[in-house]
Amino acid sequence: MTEWKEYKLGDLIQSVSDTYRFKPNEKVVFLNTSDILDGKFLTNSLSDVKTLPGQAKKRIQKGDILFSEIRPANKRFALVNFDCDNYVVSTKLMVLRCNENVDNRFIYTYLTSSEVLDYLQMVAEDRSGTFPQITFDIIAKMDIELPPLPTQRRIAAILSSLDDKIDLLHRENATLEQMAETLFRQWFVVEAKEEWEEKPLSSIAIFLNGLACQKYPPKNEIDKLPVLKIRELSSGIGNDSDWATTDVGVEYIVHAGDVIFAWSASLMVKIWDGEDCILNQHLFKVTSDKYPKWFYYFWCKHHLDEFISIAQSHATTMGHIKRNDLDTAMVLVPSDEELLSMTAQMEGLLRKMENNNEQINTLIQTRDGLLPRLMNNEVKI
Repeated sequence: MTEWKEYKLGDLIQSVSDTYRFKPNEKVVFLNTSDILDGKFLTNSLSDVKTLPGQAKKRIQKGDILFSEIRPANKRFALVNFDCDNYVVSTKLMVLRCNENVDNRFIYTYLTSSEVLDYLQMVAEDRSGTFPQITFDIIAKMDIELPPLPTQRRIAAILSSLDDKIDLLHRENATLEQMAETLFRQWFVVEAKEEWEEKPLSSIAIFLNGLACQKYPPKNEIDKLPVLKIRELSSGIGNDSDWATTDVGVEYIVHAGDVIFAWSASLMVKIWDGEDCILNQHLFKVTSDKYPKWFYYFWCKHHLDEFISIAQSHATTMGHIKRNDLDTAMVLVPSDEELLSMTAQMEGLLRKMENNNEQINTLIQTRDGLLPRLMNNEVKI
């Protein structure tokens, strides 16, 4: 096999910084750092150029790698694998373009590996400033061991196949969630019965607020768990997540399948799909001794827009809702027989979603274990 050779990344990629000149009445898709996450594009909506912010400067093309200059550990990166003639990105996103001697998927996989992200995060924090930040010069000076182009493509194909399966399961879960929400709306909005009892949301579930976890630091390296904050609820547990002791009440330990409600800042309701962790303040762990999970989960989601509106109306830096907002949000409770029939339909959908999440986590572990061995030439292909 041809030997792997060492290069500087700056010899393989360039940072594209050309300022795009907009045409009158043109519509484009604008991507900021918040619009990409761990390889996913969170928006594709067209914007009028007249409404774009000043940092909307760079035009991108298929094959480009987008990488945020700020907080590398936050995983604001993505590979552009689609036609994007009308896309423009923020100046806070590096647009990295590979030359013809390197596979862009290989470089993307290398840059987004945990080892490289940890290094870039450390460099960013050492440079101080309000926001840990990197520049293209830092990336360009990094060394990389590179195999011949055919081997790069084979390695990228293996890892991409795992990513494709993970993406497929995520998309299947999104479809299952939509199906469940459609059923919920049909039952409780379109076909709601007058005789159903109306109760406060706070009466159908227990809303346990999390701990101020900074007061519960790890006592040793064994009896500890990562802390679940609003950031982790959105992006998952990361290398820069905080840790806390497990010497807390068992009710504050979050397991996969638990319903978590962020009631401050970025309000959201989610069925947790990650590893065991400790519940931080500003998050509710929602449970019930009487009602099934799907029932209180979808009622929380049903009222979410209302809660977001309440939070935005509060004259504070960080919008939030209060306990009495849970008291005034009303739910409809069907008879025991009807609830049992509904549960038979809903639980199958939620169970399938949770099984998919288990597969996703297994595939991620497989990919993350295989990635460094492939990238370091420890596994021959």
